[in-house]
Amino acid sequence: MTAPLHIWILSDGKPGHENQSLGLTEALGRRREVRISKIKLGGKNSHLSCLKTAWLASEALRPPGLIIGAGHATHAAMLGLTRKTGVPCVLLMKPTLPSAFFDLCLIPEHDLRGRRGADCVIPTKGALNRVPPPGTAPRHGGLILLGGPSASHGWDAEALRSAIDAIVLAGKDRPWRITDSRRSPAGCLEALSRACPALAAYPHASTGRDWLPQRLAEAAEVWVTEDSVSMIYEALSSGARVGLLPAPALKKSGRIARGIARLVDEGFVTRFADWSPDSDLSAPPRILREADRCAEIVIKRLLRA
Repeated sequence: MTAPLHIWILSDGKPGHENQSLGLTEALGRRREVRISKIKLGGKNSHLSCLKTAWLASEALRPPGLIIGAGHATHAAMLGLTRKTGVPCVLLMKPTLPSAFFDLCLIPEHDLRGRRGADCVIPTKGALNRVPPPGTAPRHGGLILLGGPSASHGWDAEALRSAIDAIVLAGKDRPWRITDSRRSPAGCLEALSRACPALAAYPHASTGRDWLPQRLAEAAEVWVTEDSVSMIYEALSSGARVGLLPAPALKKSGRIARGIARLVDEGFVTRFADWSPDSDLSAPPRILREADRCAEIVIKRLLRA
């Protein structure tokens, strides 16, 4: 019997980064038994401080078979622990250090700008996530996911309300849920649910870590504000049809805008402006299972003797 794979996850405390690491770890767990130890670094500390924290924390842990992390604060700690233990490491982002320092770098293709570089670099469609493979149960209802203003996008509450009204009216025969996120403007979820009583509102602060993956697994269609790249890719990983709610782009030639435009061009998502209430959202050309694809690469390259 194969012994469980012990994985050390380096965490800078940012939920988005930790979810990427857990997404890959859980995909590996669908292929073999794994055990997880999380090493908390603190994202605001210096690289030297993070390395020291990781080194001390590792003394109390069982030896790993793999080290995984995301976030710039993990770089030095990851390389230090890899050298200490002699096991491979996987970084889930474009590093500030040379990518060849790491055994594998799983990097969203919109961050690479067409340049792959070292053989250890694996381009991915978006960041990895924890959404499980779609099951066989019938999907029903709709889910609306709200992001918020960012460096790449602004916020137009009136355009958003008008779009949601039209979408819910067109799908009035199905249940609808809506949730916000940490970046959502204060009061926007409450205002939208008051304006559209057919929406069942779930504030993100009141939902657990597994709420969104579970709701994505149930929904037939998902609408995401265009600013929220992570939720767009989570929706595309779930097997649902995906639409984009309007959010004004501030950097129309930036990497975020280019990545979204590519998804539109390839038929993965439909912008609200291109949607018709007389027809369903178009199905994407395929379900994005990037965490599972990358897990296979990790096993093939790093874990087989």
